[in-house]
Amino acid sequence: MRFGTMHKQGDIVLIPVPFSDLSKRKQRPVLIISNDYYNIMTEDIVVVAITSQLKDLDYSVVIEPKDLDEGQLKVTSAIRADKIYTLSKDIIRKKFGQVNIRILEDVQTKVKNLINNMR
Repeated sequence: MRFGTMHKQGDIVLIPVPFSDLSKRKQRPVLIISNDYYNIMTEDIVVVAITSQLKDLDYSVVIEPKDLDEGQLKVTSAIRADKIYTLSKDIIRKKFGQVNIRILEDVQTKVKNLINNMR
């Protein structure tokens, strides 16, 4: 973990994502969903993808600029609760913002719906 840096549940951070041919990388936002205790105790964070593509929304939560407690959102986006990743904190480029508690709870509900035995 970088000295003095604490990544919290609900933070939106930028990470480098390689293109499929691994030739280049592009910065992409993700939402940290792992709890603060996990984030302190491990070198990793658990995140979900954020996209500006507003389609396939069954397991997504739409966010608008007003849904951030910190930072700025340039365009209405979707948090994809079905795109879950565990990443090293070392690849985080910067904190982009933080979602409000309602959005975080909506994402948690979508993740629970994804893994529960529901049809």
